[in-house]
Amino acid sequence: MWRPRCLPWLLVGVVLTGCTALVSCTLSSPAGPAGPASESPTVGPPTSSPADSAGGTPVDSADGSPAASQPVWATSGPVLAVKIDNVDGARPATGLGSADVIYVEPVEAGLTRIVAVFATHLPAVVGPVRSARETDLDLLAQYGRPTFAYSGAVSVMLPLLQSAPLVNASPAEVPRAYFRSFSRNAPHNLYVHPGELPLGTGPTPQGVLEFGAAPDGGTPTTVEDVRYPDASYEFRWSAQTAAWSIWMDGTPYLSTEAGQLAAATVVVQRVPTSPEPFAEDSSGALTPIAESVGSGPATVLRDGQSFEATWSRPTPQSPTQFTTSSGEPLPLAAGPVWVLLLPG
Repeated sequence: MWRPRCLPWLLVGVVLTGCTALVSCTLSSPAGPAGPASESPTVGPPTSSPADSAGGTPVDSADGSPAASQPVWATSGPVLAVKIDNVDGARPATGLGSADVIYVEPVEAGLTRIVAVFATHLPAVVGPVRSARETDLDLLAQYGRPTFAYSGAVSVMLPLLQSAPLVNASPAEVPRAYFRSFSRNAPHNLYVHPGELPLGTGPTPQGVLEFGAAPDGGTPTTVEDVRYPDASYEFRWSAQTAAWSIWMDGTPYLSTEAGQLAAATVVVQRVPTSPEPFAEDSSGALTPIAESVGSGPATVLRDGQSFEATWSRPTPQSPTQFTTSSGEPLPLAAGPVWVLLLPG
């Protein structure tokens, strides 16, 4: 690991920041009951609802300038990662239809959260945004020095975040980029305008993950269930759309600007975990640290097939590689990728 581990005797606190700019937008998203919270709200009074727009800014250059036409899959350039809430009260999301890669992480109480990585297209609004976890640090190191948008963190995490190879872009650093929606209860109502964030640079998902034709040896598969202690995902293959439609907790997983989310490739990456040495909330809940450096078994879903695989990543700066049971490279299908970090 590139970073020091946190010590359990350090005091735990919560980052509370104030928002200096309120953004007025137009979309109304369905409100839901407040779910479990592990950090206090970080931005001040709520504004209007998040903007629901399929538009955004294609990016195809290192300086983040808009693309002249369709975005190009570059292997290096601006990279943005956003930590997303996905409990019941936080759904539907906004902006996830533009993500190149979506990572699902285990968190406290058997729940999950998302790290969405954007490189080819920046949506107008992304959210709801939630707090950083220690898993994020190693996971994002393979993307060079990406911008990381998150709502805050407990105090013992702050030195790790500041020393990590990240462009920190929480409300503490960029308050003007964030706003709260009236249509939801805190803490599930914080949103970010990616265009207001500073640019990070490094390998894009196309530089980190290998894409290409499917190898031989796949097993025809139409449905795959993935279960965490208190969250479940289902992926259903559609030959018509050549994609895996996504359900969460028994209902379609929606993003307000894109409808039901889908992926060209789904990776179930089984990872060892260890508990963070500090509580994330007043209940004393401990978050599992998902170890994304090392190696282990995986299942790769693409083209209506399932492949048993091995994942390997020797250092935090190394890209994650997938190989078949015979040791041959296992490329991913072109298009959105979901990677579920599953304890086991």
